Amino acid sequence: MANPMLRESVYEQAGVVAHGETMTVAGTSAKTLLLFIIMCIPASWVWWQLQVTQNVAALMPLMWGGLIGGLVLSLVTVFKPDWAAVTAPLYAICEGFVIGLLSTFFEAMYPGIVIQAVGATFGVAGLMFTAYATGLLRPTRPFITFVVAASGGICLLYLANIVLASFFGMHLPFIHEGGLWGIVFSLVVVCVAALNLIIDFGFIAKGAEQGAPKSLEWYGAFGLLVTMLWLYLEMLRLLGKLRSR
Repeated sequence: MANPMLRESVYEQAGVVAHGETMTVAGTSAKTLLLFIIMCIPASWVWWQLQVTQNVAALMPLMWGGLIGGLVLSLVTVFKPDWAAVTAPLYAICEGFVIGLLSTFFEAMYPGIVIQAVGATFGVAGLMFTAYATGLLRPTRPFITFVVAASGGICLLYLANIVLASFFGMHLPFIHEGGLWGIVFSLVVVCVAALNLIIDFGFIAKGAEQGAPKSLEWYGAFGLLVTMLWLYLEMLRLLGKLRSR
């Protein structure tokens, strides 16, 4: 849920490059865009397959494979940031299958919701970047502590809901239902996900300022992709709740 990928200790471990190319904001942005393009290829394929065949069961193994593969690749990247040039594109492919299937499900229930969620996600990301660039929001230590604590709390709520549903057949109603408290909860989660972008921007800028190795551009792009995917999924959930009313 929160982005555990972007850790400042990574820069300390990598050190500063004395000679040769170093990490830049522009380079990280280009790699982030490339990861989005890579992710959209399997997502578009899944979308097309479901439109043509309507065979959801045939594609479910791809979604579960994407979920498990994405989890494994993210853990590998956490412990081996210098492998991100390989693991980040593979992660984007895995998540493309997941995002493609989930997006198709939401689109079937609420026509037009995917384009709304995509627009809202990039709109919020743009606002967060503007807030960071103008100095309105900065990843200070208290800010990071608050955002990480809030993200962890949300993660625990989701985990508790999974446990309740798996073992007791119950669930926390405000997580999935479209009532007032459900919408308020989704709004809070969207805000927390958006604030994580400020931490991501600060992490990338710090790497560029410290002269981190060029290879860590992939690591920064990977972390930013993780947050953007979380924000997009929460936008889908929020818009779905609003449309259900």
